[in-house]
Amino acid sequence: MERRTIGAAALAVGAVGLGCMPMSWAYSTSRQRGEESLRAVHRALDLGSTLLDTADMYGPFTNELLLGRVLKERRSDAFVSTKVGLLVGDQHIVANGRPGYVRRACDASLRRLQTDVIDLYQLHRADPEVPIEETWGAMADLVRAGKVRALGLCAVGARSARRPGARLHDATVRQLERVQQVFPVSAVEAELSVWSPEALETLLPWCETRGVGFLAAMPLGNGFLTGTLTPGMGFEPDDLRARHPRFTAEMMAANQPIVVGLRRVARRHGEHVTPAQVALAWVLTRGRHVVPVPGAKRERWVAENAAAARLRLTERDLAEIAELPAAQGSWD
Repeated sequence: MERRTIGAAALAVGAVGLGCMPMSWAYSTSRQRGEESLRAVHRALDLGSTLLDTADMYGPFTNELLLGRVLKERRSDAFVSTKVGLLVGDQHIVANGRPGYVRRACDASLRRLQTDVIDLYQLHRADPEVPIEETWGAMADLVRAGKVRALGLCAVGARSARRPGARLHDATVRQLERVQQVFPVSAVEAELSVWSPEALETLLPWCETRGVGFLAAMPLGNGFLTGTLTPGMGFEPDDLRARHPRFTAEMMAANQPIVVGLRRVARRHGEHVTPAQVALAWVLTRGRHVVPVPGAKRERWVAENAAAARLRLTERDLAEIAELPAAQGSWD
């Protein structure tokens, strides 16, 4: 697989990563199977999808434990990205950016992942009760101690923090400017897909001009852009899409033209090319510093996603995708 680099340290990863969250959290608990997920991770590494993206809150903790079983055998094949800063309760999630907690959380993640170093340690959310510079400073100390190789900021929750009238990532850019004064940012993880392109406005250019890597979260629109979901299909109660405005039967039906357009482009490239691969290939065209991180928990989807790195979209394809209708329905 093509390799891409993250940050000034030029950390090399496969062009398509693997989001590990669905294996343990937020999507259809009844379909989560540990051994099947382990095979999926091994398959990803075999195919060159070396970036494994996880977090201590996924499970919580069980996702890191699962990856640790793979890393114990194949640490040299993997680029490990995990996150800190969120605590999961029974019915709530709270931020914790206190320096002492960050240090303890890192040590715990290292134990669960069965490794002595984390390649990319990301701040999952800023703690409103702690200046972000203090949290980032504690994370920088972990780099100096040799426990972490590089630092990143996760902006996936930017929608919930947006002020009325502000662009989606204005607050994230302000945070980045602040922490950059403390220690270099190597990567930013934020949502980017055909139906959620807002990062193209300010966040992606900010990263590009500063040599910061961009990890594209949810590049398949939580599964919608794969074309495998049908309006009214329903979701399990613990599936985040069960409560999501864009996944009501009405909104899924209204947004079908986006999938139809992706499928039309896919057909021009061969009968086995899928809408999901077109969606990922589109993300890959957004810049050499961009690495899509689609979530998957089965070998089949891992292989399909990895193959998207070989798909080369034409100018006609890109123009056609640019003309697709904007997604309907709130994403908040």
